Amino acid sequence: MKRCLFCGLLVLLAGALHAQRADALAEYRAGRYEEAVRICRQELSASPDNLESHVVLCWSLLALRRYEECRSYGLAGRAISRYDPRIIEVLGEAYYFQGRNNEALQYFQEYINLAPQGSRIDMVYYYTGEVFIRLGQYRRADIALSTAVYYMPRNAEWWTRLAYARENAGEIREALNAYEKALSINANLTDALRGQARVRAVLAN
Repeated sequence: MKRCLFCGLLVLLAGALHAQRADALAEYRAGRYEEAVRICRQELSASPDNLESHVVLCWSLLALRRYEECRSYGLAGRAISRYDPRIIEVLGEAYYFQGRNNEALQYFQEYINLAPQGSRIDMVYYYTGEVFIRLGQYRRADIALSTAVYYMPRNAEWWTRLAYARENAGEIREALNAYEKALSINANLTDALRGQARVRAVLAN
């Protein structure tokens, strides 16, 4: 009888822990990031090697723009699971928003290699393109952003950034095509309108 009671308590405890994890994810999905952070930290105080808590915590910290904390917890999560693509991607974003371009590229490339069809692959290619723009490597930015718009063809802002990369690479006609694609999606996009005017002026000379 005591054994059955003990087993029942274990089942209840496991259910409670599962519900706690589910609560953190639910809070994150509902946009209640501070509450998700609180729950995840509580989980980690009880179980420091809980990878799922690290993942949801990092997502929530990214949403709160607390990039250094995200980086710290992401590295701790990576020590638990070296090749988890979710941890690798959040580390890339944390470094990206900190302006640490080389580290961001390292993690984004690793994500692409590990999860070429991953749920964040579109964003990873977009961020990669933006890093290459920061570094003045416009042809590489073209390649990355072309892939990003392949995954998100209705994103006018991304088409505009692709056009900007092409413009700076000297690919003026291709830049015009991309600016016009952006404007076909959002005719009032200021950056695209300005870019279109610039490249048309170059082509007219």
